[in-house]
Amino acid sequence: MARRPSPTLTDAELRPMEVLWERGPSTVSDVVNALPQELGLSYSTVLTTLRILEQKGYVRHTKEGQAYVYHGVIDQNQAQNKVLKHILSRFFDNSPELLVLRVLETEKLDAEDLQRIRELIKRGDNS
Repeated sequence: MARRPSPTLTDAELRPMEVLWERGPSTVSDVVNALPQELGLSYSTVLTTLRILEQKGYVRHTKEGQAYVYHGVIDQNQAQNKVLKHILSRFFDNSPELLVLRVLETEKLDAEDLQRIRELIKRGDNS
């Protein structure tokens, strides 16, 4: 049975997306060259990953001369929101409160972080 595609970015998909978010529209060669050499990712591996990202709606391509240029369709904030919604629905019964309580219980936050959280709560800011 074929594995269902992940609704969010896998680690392998996140790497080329980070390149596109940082550099903007790029060819496959541009993406390969921007990725850390120690990953040892080949042109064909990056091309396959970009095609998967296109199927998932994260990127699109245009043809410029002989090359395909890949463009991010979803920016980093949109991707973060998508992951957050996925985590909320999958692990926290769609409850932002449960997620926030879990983070506050398990993560060490410094005074500056806590003050920013207090200010957001005070303002009722959801952004």
